[in-house]
Amino acid sequence: MKGVIIIDIHYRHEWKHEITYLDLLVIRQRMKAVARPDPHATDGKYFIRSLYFDNASDKALREKIDGVDMREKFRIRYYDLDTSIIHLEKKGKRNGLGTKYKAPLSAKEAQKIVDGDIDWMMRSEHGLINELYLKMYYQGMRPKTIVDYTREPFIFDAGNVRVTLDYDIRTGLDSIDFLNPDTPTVPAGDAPIILEVKWDEYLPSIIRDCVQMKGRHVSAFSKYAQCRVYG
Repeated sequence: MKGVIIIDIHYRHEWKHEITYLDLLVIRQRMKAVARPDPHATDGKYFIRSLYFDNASDKALREKIDGVDMREKFRIRYYDLDTSIIHLEKKGKRNGLGTKYKAPLSAKEAQKIVDGDIDWMMRSEHGLINELYLKMYYQGMRPKTIVDYTREPFIFDAGNVRVTLDYDIRTGLDSIDFLNPDTPTVPAGDAPIILEVKWDEYLPSIIRDCVQMKGRHVSAFSKYAQCRVYG
């Protein structure tokens, strides 16, 4: 097994707001006026499907609900149901700042992980895949639930700002067959629309003004936690 790769930690600031559909319409128009669309989006949006991991005691879920300061979660993600580009991702939180690391997966490798065929992971050249293997082997981490949603992304280069509008959040319930486009999903309870704002060292005032809506406050909303609403 390769050693886990040590890399410089790059922390990002992140705001999340639960907003209404009217808020979405207003913020969308503001962002179109000052920012550029994500070049990977089609007609300004794309579909995201993720498969989140947790252990038998729901460690990742409990840490999120309890507001643990240092926490992490693993997921496999792809876009617009295109399985030619899939990534394993690890998101971390510390003192309110976020990190994210990625490693590429083929569709065959992703399916092996879903099926519990993980021995190959310890021979991967990607440290993140090695790390997930260790946590699956020693901590019992397993694929837990599918999380689907639609995202409208905007980019503002100064400050490396990314503003996203996420909605139609759906859960795969107990299904982990996330490479199958016909896997049934259902609305994840009464999930709100989520505005996310991420930036590096500073948030330009023009973006701060664009995303401010009266009566909206920073939220600790988690799509994974929301998609566990049924168990």
